[in-house]
Amino acid sequence: MADLPTPDATRLASALAAADLRVLLMVLYHMTGNEVWLHPPYRPKRDVTLIADPEAGFPPEIAARIRAAALAALSAGTPPAVTDPGDAGMLRMMRACLAEKVPAEYAPMMREEVGFTSRFAEWSPGFDAPAALRARPLRVGVVGAGAAGIALGANLIRLGIEVTIYERAGDVGGTWRDHSYPGCGVDTPNHAYSFSFGSRYPWSRYFAPRDQLYDYMRRVAAETGVTQRVAFNTTVCGATWDAASASWTLDLDTPQGRRSETVDIFVSAIGQLSEPVRLRIKGEDSFPGQIFHPMHWPADLDHRGKSVAIIGNGASAMQIVSEIADQVGELTIYQRTPQWARPIPRYHDPIDPDQQWLLRELPFYAQWFRLTMLWRYGDGLLPTLQRDPDWPHPTRSVNATNERHRHEMVKYIEDKLKGRPELIAASTPAYPPYGKRILLDAGWYDALLRDNVELVTAGIERIEGNQIIASDGSRRAADIIVVSTGYDVNSLTSRLNVRGIDGQDLREVWGKDNPTAYKSLAVPGFPNMFIIYGPNTGLAHGGSAIFMNECGARYVADFIRQMVEQRIASAEATQPATEAHTARVDAEHERLVWTAPGLDSYYRNSRGRVTSANPWRLVDFWAQVHDADPENYTLQHLDPEKEQP
Repeated sequence: MADLPTPDATRLASALAAADLRVLLMVLYHMTGNEVWLHPPYRPKRDVTLIADPEAGFPPEIAARIRAAALAALSAGTPPAVTDPGDAGMLRMMRACLAEKVPAEYAPMMREEVGFTSRFAEWSPGFDAPAALRARPLRVGVVGAGAAGIALGANLIRLGIEVTIYERAGDVGGTWRDHSYPGCGVDTPNHAYSFSFGSRYPWSRYFAPRDQLYDYMRRVAAETGVTQRVAFNTTVCGATWDAASASWTLDLDTPQGRRSETVDIFVSAIGQLSEPVRLRIKGEDSFPGQIFHPMHWPADLDHRGKSVAIIGNGASAMQIVSEIADQVGELTIYQRTPQWARPIPRYHDPIDPDQQWLLRELPFYAQWFRLTMLWRYGDGLLPTLQRDPDWPHPTRSVNATNERHRHEMVKYIEDKLKGRPELIAASTPAYPPYGKRILLDAGWYDALLRDNVELVTAGIERIEGNQIIASDGSRRAADIIVVSTGYDVNSLTSRLNVRGIDGQDLREVWGKDNPTAYKSLAVPGFPNMFIIYGPNTGLAHGGSAIFMNECGARYVADFIRQMVEQRIASAEATQPATEAHTARVDAEHERLVWTAPGLDSYYRNSRGRVTSANPWRLVDFWAQVHDADPENYTLQHLDPEKEQP
């Protein structure tokens, strides 16, 4: 930081006119160390909108004073007075920037998130890691080269640990490689939906389209060396634990044929959205057109002018409908249950050149811009999702605030669909807001008003040729059918054919749809196996899936570090620790909206347990999994005599 270049004064002055002033104040503090910038009259107005007003509520004279001071400080050519503010300084800065009494526990987490301190696991001071790894060349096998695999791979490479990532496809990228349907994009602001490490990506919009997200994943994997550690077009068909050698044997299907490999640590990083649920429809074999899940959208599909039917109205369907409604001849949406969708002003807005320049050139600007996005899309909603046991209308809302949210969303629907009472009725959910995954309106309601779009609430009975017959007997023709019916979020690692101690099958341990794991990361009976983004890690109240993946990857990397330093041969999560953790998860969910009476969603399994969604604040999950805890595992240590080189 001491050798930061001095920005061009003319360009700087021009760009500062577009700067987010709450962010610019933090830049000023970093550059000068002057506490005056953290106190009135330089306190911004609290703003909870996702893309906040850059003027931050300041009157023109104060705004001008801030910009003038920033111009002077950044043109002086002097090094910053504060680089990493430490936990105490970070807390003061966050409270000033966000105009909120931010709880103290967020400071260390956010220092990692913005890169003031590393989230990667590190060797203990003085430990001779190269010598230890020469004596015991530990091998780690990771399944999946998406966000989780990239995060873990980058950390293990930094530690100098041998890692191979097995990827069934021909490239990295996970979800963003596999999904390319029209309108595909992130529903989290991209400055929050990104890694805490790696170079800054020049996002073109606040909510990035799929192609940029895919490119971003590829860039991070390449610059961290992860790409070179990936075995592409390699499917893990099975994993079997061998107690005698304390290792896993992986059954691999490769371009050269079937073979096996042995690894000491086995990590599943396949996530929750890698296996689509493709409902079969009676008579679909008679359909002459193309029928597919959004995950398998054909690259050469020409949908323009065609009659398209979309079965489902979840996140993917809403994005597709918003994108293609004005391109197709007819669009029929088959809806089982209406969904809550909230408006996102400026969803499609580009990031203008001045803002891009600030993010690229101004020291500390990108970090604090990211922090404001993370905060506004983080834990603020969760307290409003607590079920009030005395609330008189538990099936429509769960507390007074949730009822207010309901009124706001209903009014939005009524305003958007004004004059169409039948469409308003069909589009208004009966269940509490946020009881299912909340969706973003990026053109959904506008599309429903188009003459070529029809919303059908009757179920599908069967297909006859090019006709879809609904349960009410009505018939509608289609050239293309998109079966947007979600993902298998419960089989997770069990579909890798994993066999642990005494050959027990993970599919039998979890049953049809009841996955459980200690801290969502480890399963009793399966030593040296970890799961990143496993049970109860899906985000239902806000936040970034990349954040959750990084948290899990950090825990796994730290555990492997401790296995090397403490000469641990195998580690198995204990049953009591796992049961206690699962009980805490279930108890927490019983107080939240996702277990409201009568509510059915993919967050819950056939028993009514919430198996997918995370019940904790982001900072709570971060704290739970930040450091490995071998004390809650059954450990087998290496025989010292066998450990000699």
